[in-house]
Amino acid sequence: MNQIISLWGHLRKARKCQLWLVLGLMILTSFLEVLGVGLVVPFLSVLVAPEYIYEHRLVEPFNEILGITAANQLILPLTGCFISAIIFSGSARIILNVVTNRISYGIGADLSIDIFRRTLHQDYSVHLSRNSSEVVNGMINKTDIVTGGVISPILRLISSLFLLVGILSVLIVINPWVAGCIFMGFSFLYICIFLGTRKHLKHNSQIIADKSTHLLKVLQEGLGGIRDVLIDARQDYFCILYRDLDISVRKASADNAIIRETPRYFLESIGVSLIAILAYFILVFSWVEPVQVIPVLGAFAMGAQRLLPALQQGYAAISTIKSSSASLQDVLDLLKQTVNYDVMKRPFEIIFEKEINFKHVYFRYGPNGPWVLEDMNFCISKGERIGFIGETGSGKSTTIDVLMGLLPSSKGVVEVDGQPIMRSSARSWQKHIAHVPQNIFLVDGSVKENIAFGVPTELIDNEKVREAAKKAHLFDLIDGWPSKFDTFVGEQGVRLSGGQRQRIGIARALYKQADVLVFDEGTSALDNETESSVMEAIYGLSSELTVLLVAHRLTTLKHCDRIIELGDSVLRVRSYDEITKKKMELKC
Repeated sequence: MNQIISLWGHLRKARKCQLWLVLGLMILTSFLEVLGVGLVVPFLSVLVAPEYIYEHRLVEPFNEILGITAANQLILPLTGCFISAIIFSGSARIILNVVTNRISYGIGADLSIDIFRRTLHQDYSVHLSRNSSEVVNGMINKTDIVTGGVISPILRLISSLFLLVGILSVLIVINPWVAGCIFMGFSFLYICIFLGTRKHLKHNSQIIADKSTHLLKVLQEGLGGIRDVLIDARQDYFCILYRDLDISVRKASADNAIIRETPRYFLESIGVSLIAILAYFILVFSWVEPVQVIPVLGAFAMGAQRLLPALQQGYAAISTIKSSSASLQDVLDLLKQTVNYDVMKRPFEIIFEKEINFKHVYFRYGPNGPWVLEDMNFCISKGERIGFIGETGSGKSTTIDVLMGLLPSSKGVVEVDGQPIMRSSARSWQKHIAHVPQNIFLVDGSVKENIAFGVPTELIDNEKVREAAKKAHLFDLIDGWPSKFDTFVGEQGVRLSGGQRQRIGIARALYKQADVLVFDEGTSALDNETESSVMEAIYGLSSELTVLLVAHRLTTLKHCDRIIELGDSVLRVRSYDEITKKKMELKC
């Protein structure tokens, strides 16, 4: 119940209003169902004994209004009323089914979109700490489970409760003892079945939630590393992993479906048998005339035909909700990701005109992890070309991530023109930055869409795209392709070479026209000649542009004003000539 209340809190106000309207439609539909059952007695009575109905005191006013003077004249209007009630009831249920499904899946879309938005607005450190397959599975598969396994069943459960109350009320009016015994007996059986299977449903729910995430992880790893999979002939390894996980998920789903659906056939058989036994005893051992018994039996038969599916629907709904509880909890956990929307709407503005300062900056991943950065102090003036070098693991990329506001410093502060980079100001600072990583992410779109990454196609500035491609020494290559800038690069740029992908990444950074350009091994895939040409073009840009380069090749940093060397928790600031001279001395 706590999960359901928590889920209700995450629904939009408009959705809550829609659900209240659905509730009203459920009440109307239940009334029409009850009306159909209630009309069975007079309908059958007028067929077998029209005089009995014609002479009834409640019917006399209608006889006068309709001008009915003989008992057999009641047959046609009552038949019409009965058929109309059945048609209206069926139509209402169709409308209710359409509306509830539309709203259920609309809510599922709302939840998925909300999870995606919250996830994208999480800090970079959060993304580093978890596997993307958990989030992807939560947004796609588990929200579907919540839609079909929680929201829709709750609506069906409420609908069935209204229907049960209505039909039971009519049957109690006809014969309270028989109606009470039938209802209590079937309810008792369903409760016993649910209590006996709920632990199994919960266990299967956990299997589906956990192993579906692992299943998606295997898919991502197998397809994402397809080159290595093919070269190393690891297809069987991934196929076996996928098979075992998929079979477990599908077996648990099948078990839950069996538990939900099987009681229906068993109890429907019992229901029909009870009606037959009831008819036998009433007709054989009762002094009541068959003419009076048949309408009552018809009403109970039709009531049971409505009552049993309603009971089954309620039981199946409760079982489905129970079997979806683990996935629901995972979705709720993702929906609980906090996002500071006030910071997004009114960010603290950072203006970069003078310098970037690292003041006693420390950083480590987690409260108990080793220090990656220790007591870092340096200053970068606007317009400088600064290089970063160091052995693998010395903290070069971490330094850049802290500088860009992606990772908050554990101790100390990074300041831009005296203003500290905090969560409230990070977004404003990042507007000044264009980043070229070592591994360029490319969407399965055109070259133009990849250069203007994240910009709607209709808003892309084609002239800026061409200019950025020229500076990245990519224009001549693209211009020689048949589709030019509309050429599709394939998933992750599979149709391009490593150097071509990296130059698209550089063009993407230049398209942004930021005043801080960060290369984190951003030229490592380029040959020496292309790298030299690209860097020469970048160094030739505005003197107001600050360029930060992380590189393994020292020659990449040849034209830097200063080079920051990291290693052994020590930071040294040197010139290119000093570093090359030292290397020569060490060789000698």
